[in-house]
Amino acid sequence: MKIHAAGSRPTNRAPQDYFTGTVWQDPIIATEAPARLASTRVSFEPGARTAWHTHPLGQTLYVLSGVGRIQTEGGPILEIKPGDTVWIPPGEKHWHGASPTNAMTHIAMQEALDGSFATWMEQVSDADYAGKVGG
Repeated sequence: MKIHAAGSRPTNRAPQDYFTGTVWQDPIIATEAPARLASTRVSFEPGARTAWHTHPLGQTLYVLSGVGRIQTEGGPILEIKPGDTVWIPPGEKHWHGASPTNAMTHIAMQEALDGSFATWMEQVSDADYAGKVGG
């Protein structure tokens, strides 16, 4: 058993290669093999979001606070709020982040396949991000 005491690991600014705007990450767990789970608390300031990406074994998001947005390639922009759980299947191209006017924090959970948790792609354009919620 291993306990990570609260405050024992620093909050990190998310890499600008994979995010637009200001995003903060707090590690929850990155397990050792044979387990392959990684989980992070991710806090997006208003307007901040991920780049387009996929996960080889899928991803689960659990929204803790605020108002967010999520979109699968070719699908409508959907609003997510506290208590919502989102399952993104393996290989599904998507992005997620805060709404333009509200911050949003979620817990992201995903497993690695051959050491890879995600494949990062292009940034979400301002025009695509500003699309109408719900289609």
